[in-house]
Amino acid sequence: MVLAHYMPWYTAKPFSDHWGWHWTMNRFDPDQESDGHRQIASKYHPIIGPYDSGDPHVLEYHLILMKLSGIDGVIVDWYGLTDYRDYAILNRNTTRVLEQCERLKMKFVICYEDQTIPALVEANRIAASDRVTHAVSEIAWLGKYWFKSGSYVQLDHRPLLLSFGHSGLTSAEWKECISRLDSPVAYFSQDIRRDGAIGGFGWPAPNVGLSQVDQFLTDAAYWPSMIPAVFPRFADIYKDAGVGDGYPRLPDDSGRTFQMTLQKALKSKAQIIQIATWNDWGEGTQIEPSIEFGYRDLEHLQSVRFGGEERFTTADLRLPIKILQLRRAHSDADANRAVDEIVLLIVQGDMETARRKLDQLATAISP
Repeated sequence: MVLAHYMPWYTAKPFSDHWGWHWTMNRFDPDQESDGHRQIASKYHPIIGPYDSGDPHVLEYHLILMKLSGIDGVIVDWYGLTDYRDYAILNRNTTRVLEQCERLKMKFVICYEDQTIPALVEANRIAASDRVTHAVSEIAWLGKYWFKSGSYVQLDHRPLLLSFGHSGLTSAEWKECISRLDSPVAYFSQDIRRDGAIGGFGWPAPNVGLSQVDQFLTDAAYWPSMIPAVFPRFADIYKDAGVGDGYPRLPDDSGRTFQMTLQKALKSKAQIIQIATWNDWGEGTQIEPSIEFGYRDLEHLQSVRFGGEERFTTADLRLPIKILQLRRAHSDADANRAVDEIVLLIVQGDMETARRKLDQLATAISP
């Protein structure tokens, strides 16, 4: 199963009334242009322009594009339920991602950002003594709602759960948290296998370099399970944005980094691999189509995933943007019902009919 790590944290005009931090980092102004592109907090530019993660048309575009390229679903960065900072907006957007996954027959997993817990303690939103209790309650909520979705990934009949980073709960706290859950989860920690985890998941390590890819696979060979990372590069904007010193670059190498990490992940025979990432524009790890790289990485992934099958073509990767453009240009009910029908055909795999109807609709409603 190939899953893409997905960031739900973008806020953008005109869907929202302002540009969010992840597009601006308090330094860039997307209302202004440089070299013909909107100024955004990224070295690269989405082919559809900066977007809002709460926009269902954008979510549809992303998920259809994933499906056509051989990605089975998403692992969504989740900051929990507390209405603090932008956590509530992220939770709302994550809900919308899940809804679209269910509609489009895609898979869904949560990666819990437990760095939120010390932030909530510092803000006096929870007591330091309740760190583990808070995590248990968050995961219990997931069990009550999202884990029950038919789209949610189960591993050996347990819902898959990842935690990001090492600045939240300690290993001992995570072990206690897992032991206190009413229902078991298939828990994976980042880079290493913590106590209580059945394995770890890989992640780009710019401070280490590409040698970390092989080191992770060597370490993971002794674990019950692992989730290797596939990534195209690492090229963050943090220093330019003035929010930090930034990290060393991991080279794009004309697409060879993505091809190499994909090959090694597939060779590992892991049950699940994670593409890191679909859309972290601030760190430059995105494989979402960009002005700079086009559809290059998705075309390679599609060729590897589908091989000699004539299921989807590279030309099909250009269909989702046409669907998005139709959604944005025509808001009337009849046009949207027609687009809904085309999307359903893609979900069902009837690409011949979907292509024909999309061409017919674009011609019929063009000005």
